[in-house]
Amino acid sequence: MKISVFRERAEGEYRVAATPETVRKFVALGATVAVEEGAGISASIPDAAYQEAGAEMGPLAQVAKDADIVLGVRAPDVSSLNGAKPGAWVAALFDPFMQKDLVESYAKAGFEALSMEFMPRITRAQSMDVLSSQSNLAGYKAVLAAANEYGRAFPMMMTAAGTVQAARAFIMGVGVAGLQAIATAKRLGAQVSATDVRSATKEQIQSLGAKPIFVESVAGIEGEGSGGYATEMSEEYQKAQAELVSSHIAKQDIVITTALIPGRAAPRLISDAQIASMKPGSVIFDLAVAQGGNVEGSVADHVVEKHGVKIIGFSNTAAHLAADASALFSRNHYNFLSAFWDKEQGAPVLDEEIGDAVRLTKGGAIVNERLKG
Repeated sequence: MKISVFRERAEGEYRVAATPETVRKFVALGATVAVEEGAGISASIPDAAYQEAGAEMGPLAQVAKDADIVLGVRAPDVSSLNGAKPGAWVAALFDPFMQKDLVESYAKAGFEALSMEFMPRITRAQSMDVLSSQSNLAGYKAVLAAANEYGRAFPMMMTAAGTVQAARAFIMGVGVAGLQAIATAKRLGAQVSATDVRSATKEQIQSLGAKPIFVESVAGIEGEGSGGYATEMSEEYQKAQAELVSSHIAKQDIVITTALIPGRAAPRLISDAQIASMKPGSVIFDLAVAQGGNVEGSVADHVVEKHGVKIIGFSNTAAHLAADASALFSRNHYNFLSAFWDKEQGAPVLDEEIGDAVRLTKGGAIVNERLKG
């Protein structure tokens, strides 16, 4: 069983899909691990560290040759897989709804595409969930980036020259990224408030010491979809939320938006008019900017200033913490494959619940139910 790890080639992608830690673990299972030269450099992992862990190092063609499984952060182009075994598995982020041509190319080439972002949100798959592990870091980094652009201090400071008031931070969307953003802003000393379309998050917000901001006048709208993901809000809720947010956002110094809906463009949470109501010098970090953005006028990897407010957002926030992001991503990969490792076959054998959820292509066809129709 040969497991291959390529160097990431997507622009702005500094993560790597395996670390020396996970290489050792795969070798202990009996696998041969081949890593492309330079794959870990941008994540502060030299080639020598992989070699010490038991990996074979070489150029892409050598690493791809006879590969049974290819691990990636972003799914590589099919052309990179020349020499891999027929039907080889590729486990990576495929962005299946937006990258349909890529998925079709995998089907045509006969490879088995395993989409890590389709990992079901069930208890036994938590340790395999790359979206959660990477969102956790993204929420943390979003607050740090906003603090860096903010021209004032976060905590209240009592000095002989007077008092510096604490910054007010508002987190919109309380998933994994939002919860980490709340915790980080609190640690930095801000007064933190947060909102979400899912009423169940109110207690989570309070448990972190933040103030929940919820629409109370619209009953019976939970916003909870299958698998713990948010669904699109009704028009009634959207109107009520916009009114509540408009009054609250005008008082904020920092706003972090995190709302995403799988398979759809990011919902618009902040309009130009709402930006105009904010104080000059305020900062908005749009974590959803790469999926169309929660904030009107946000541009990935650029600082946009509108009405005296800075709007920022990275196209790949987790990659700005490449070493830690790679460590977590690679453990997700290992936890996924090792959970199904069959000692007799010396290879993983996927079950239906998780296997069918993440498998996009097999036997020359697209087989995932979420992509059919």
